[in-house]
Amino acid sequence: MRDHVRAPDGRRLRVDISGDPDGQPVFLLHGMPGSRVGPRPRPMFLYQRGTRLISYDRPGYGGSDRMEGRRVADVVHDVAVVADALDLDTFAVAGRSGGAPHALACAALLPDRVTRAAALVGLAPRDAAGLDWFAGMAPSNVDEFRTAFTDPERFVARLIPRSAEIRNNPARLLEQLRAELTADDRLIVSDLAIRSMLLRNYREALRTSPYGWVDDALALTGHWGFDPADIRVPVLLWHGAQDVFSPASHSSWLADRIPRATAVVEPAAAHFAALRALPSILSWLLPNPGKA
Repeated sequence: MRDHVRAPDGRRLRVDISGDPDGQPVFLLHGMPGSRVGPRPRPMFLYQRGTRLISYDRPGYGGSDRMEGRRVADVVHDVAVVADALDLDTFAVAGRSGGAPHALACAALLPDRVTRAAALVGLAPRDAAGLDWFAGMAPSNVDEFRTAFTDPERFVARLIPRSAEIRNNPARLLEQLRAELTADDRLIVSDLAIRSMLLRNYREALRTSPYGWVDDALALTGHWGFDPADIRVPVLLWHGAQDVFSPASHSSWLADRIPRATAVVEPAAAHFAALRALPSILSWLLPNPGKA
C-alpha cells in the first residue's frame, strides 16, 4: 500500500496504516486541526487486538490536497476511495472531536460498508433543533465557530496567521487552550508521550496550508449534508461531562435521534480524555477481535 491514493477528481489523499496489516480494519478520523499522525493506541496494542487502524489527512491537511467548499458528508467519498484501494468491503469507523461528525457521515451514507461507528467528544449539527449549540462551550470555541458561521471571510483572515504561528511552534495551540482546560485535561496533555503525539499532529496538520482547519470549521458550522437520524448501524457516542470544547449536550442530542446509539458520558472526564478512551472504543467497534 502506497502512502497516498488519488480521488476520482485527482486529489491526493495521504494515508497512514498502523497495527496488524491483516487485522480487522478501523478508520480513525482525526480532530481539528489534525492529521493522519494524530494520537492513537500503540502499534503493539493494535497488533495484539488484531486491528488495522487506517488514518488519512482530510483535504487541506498534511499531505492531502484541498477540496474547497467541502461539506461533512463529502468525507464518505474519500473514505470509500481509501477503502477501495485497500480492497476493503466493510470496516468500522471512529472519529474524535472534529472527526466525530465525519464518522457519523460515514455511518449514515455508507450503511452497506460501515459495520459500527464511534463518535468521541463530537458536535451536533449547527441547526440542531432544541439544542443551545453554544451552551457550556469555552469562549474561544464560541468565538471561532460563531465567526465561521456569521462572517466566514473574517474567520479565514484570522485563522491564516494563527495557523502559521502554530505550524512554527505547535506548542502554541496547547498554550492558547491551557486557561480553558480542566485539571484532568491539563494532566493528560502534560503526559510526555501524549504531548509529543499532539505536537507532531498539529505540525503535520498545518505543514502545507491552513485550509484543512479553515474548511473543517466551515463544514462543521454549515449544513452537514446528511441527517444523523438516518443512521441505522450501531453507534457509540462517548463524551466527557466536563468538556468545554464540544459540550456533552451535543452527544445527548445525537443519542436522542440516532436509532441504534449508545451514549457513554464520563462524569469526571473532559475533552482530551477521549484519547484514554480509544482502546475501549476499539474493543466496542470490533467485538470479535482477530483477522479480517
